[in-house]
Amino acid sequence: MKRLFDVVASGLGLLTLAPVLLVVAIWIKLDSKGPVFYRQVRVGYKNRDFRIFKFRSMRMGADKGSLVTIGGRDPRITRSGYFIRKYKLDELPQLINVFVGDMSLVGPRPEVRHYVDYWTPEQMHVLDVRPGITDPASIKFRNENELMGQAEDPENYYINVIMQEKIKLYLEYVENAGFWYDLKLIFKTFKVIVKE
Repeated sequence: MKRLFDVVASGLGLLTLAPVLLVVAIWIKLDSKGPVFYRQVRVGYKNRDFRIFKFRSMRMGADKGSLVTIGGRDPRITRSGYFIRKYKLDELPQLINVFVGDMSLVGPRPEVRHYVDYWTPEQMHVLDVRPGITDPASIKFRNENELMGQAEDPENYYINVIMQEKIKLYLEYVENAGFWYDLKLIFKTFKVIVKE
């Protein structure tokens, strides 16, 4: 039922949001050099790598340095990037990942291999379900960039504080995942985005 819901909802979402996706794509292209999409390798279901779709919000080559985004005004972020990140528009292309089966609408956010390598065997149970566009950790840590900007050592702070807290929430989701719980999280996510 979850997979059927994902396919139908992501398909309808892509069709309905097509005009918005087109406008954002044109804005990104006019704003800075580089492709419209950012295709980063993430770790997915059963520990398999896949390429995530995101609207590019940073300058070309920005990911060659730190993998974490620091503060609300990271200089690597483009002008359009500030806006699309604030309203989570950069995540919309992940509906493609949901449609093809790499992701689900709701599930633990997919992490890059660099950080998954720090996980314990118990924490690896996060990968027992498909990663998602939203989850409880996405809602709790929606201001993650600001938290990172206040840290003396952002990379260390992410690995030892934020990531550990996120993984606890991911594992709680894995234990309690269900259709109605997913719907509740989707509506909660919309509510948070609208409030911002």
